[in-house]
Amino acid sequence: MAGNSQRPNRRTSNKKGAQAGSGGKRRRSLEGKGPTPPAEMRKGHAKQRAAEARARRASGAGGRPGQRQRAGKGGTNELVVGRNSVLEALREGVPASTLYVQQFIDNDDRVRESLRLTSERGGIHLMEAPRPELDRMTSGLNHQGVVLQIPPYDYAHPEDLTGVAFDVGEDPLIVALDGVTDPRNLGAVVRSTAAFGGHGVVIPERRAAGMTAGAWKTSAGAAARVPVARATNMTRALQTYQKAGLMVVGLAADGEMALHDLDALEGPAVVVVGSEGRGLSRLVGETCDLRVRIPMPGGAESLNAGVAAGVVLYEAARRRR
Repeated sequence: MAGNSQRPNRRTSNKKGAQAGSGGKRRRSLEGKGPTPPAEMRKGHAKQRAAEARARRASGAGGRPGQRQRAGKGGTNELVVGRNSVLEALREGVPASTLYVQQFIDNDDRVRESLRLTSERGGIHLMEAPRPELDRMTSGLNHQGVVLQIPPYDYAHPEDLTGVAFDVGEDPLIVALDGVTDPRNLGAVVRSTAAFGGHGVVIPERRAAGMTAGAWKTSAGAAARVPVARATNMTRALQTYQKAGLMVVGLAADGEMALHDLDALEGPAVVVVGSEGRGLSRLVGETCDLRVRIPMPGGAESLNAGVAAGVVLYEAARRRR
C-alpha cells in the first residue's frame, strides 16, 4: 500500500532533503569575467574589421611610397536589369563582375549577344540562376532573365588629379561638380573632360550623382580614361587646389566676367559647375576666385551641367593651344 512500504531507504516523497553546500562556486560564477571589451577589440566583430581596414589605409599598405591612397570604392554593387539595358551596358564597356542568366531562359538575339560579349571581354563571371533567385536579387523588378552586376567605382582622391597633370608636364584642368544629381550629366562632363584635355572630375561624396552604370554609358568609354575623385567636403577640396596654385572659376548666370574674357583658363584651373536649377551653393560660390558667365545671345536662361562644362572646356582647350 502506498505510504506503507517496508523497504528501507525508499523515497516516498518528491521533496528533496538537505543539500550539500556549493563550495563558493555559485558566488564565483556571479563575478563574471570583467567588463565587456569595446566592439573594436572583439575578434570577428564588424567594427574590429573596419578598424583594421582603416589602420591598413593609414599605413599606406599596398601603395607606392609617397603616393596618396585612393578614396576607395563607392558604395555597394549596382545591378543592371533587363535584356536591353544589360546589352547596352556590355556594348559600352561598363565594368562588370558577373552576368546572371536565368535557367532555361528563352534565348533571343539580345541574350545571345550579351553572352558573346561577356565571353569576349573576359573577367566577367557567368552564372546561371533560377528565376526566384533573380527575383530576390532585383527586389521583384522585371529583369527578363538577365542581370548584370556592376562593382563599386574606385574613386580617386581630389589631390591625385593635380598629380595626373604634373606627371605629364601640363597645367591642371579640373572640373568640379557642385550638387549635380543626374548621372547622365556626370557622364557627359567626363566625356567632355576627356575630349578637351582635362585631367579629372571632382564630385561631392553626398547629395550628388556617382559613377553608376548610367554615367558610364553616357561617358561613351571616357570614364575608363578620366579619373573621377570624390571629395568629403567640396569647399575644403577647392581651398586645397587654391593653395596648390590653381585658379577656382565658378560658373554663374550673374558672374562678373564673361567667358571670352577669362584668361585664367590658360593656366592651372578648376572649373566649378553647379546644378541647372540651384546653381552654385553659397559656400562653394564664396570660395571661387572668379564667377564667370557664359554669354547666350539666344536668350536661354541656363544650360545643364553637361553642356555648360563642355563649353568652358572647349574655351580652355582653344586658349591652351
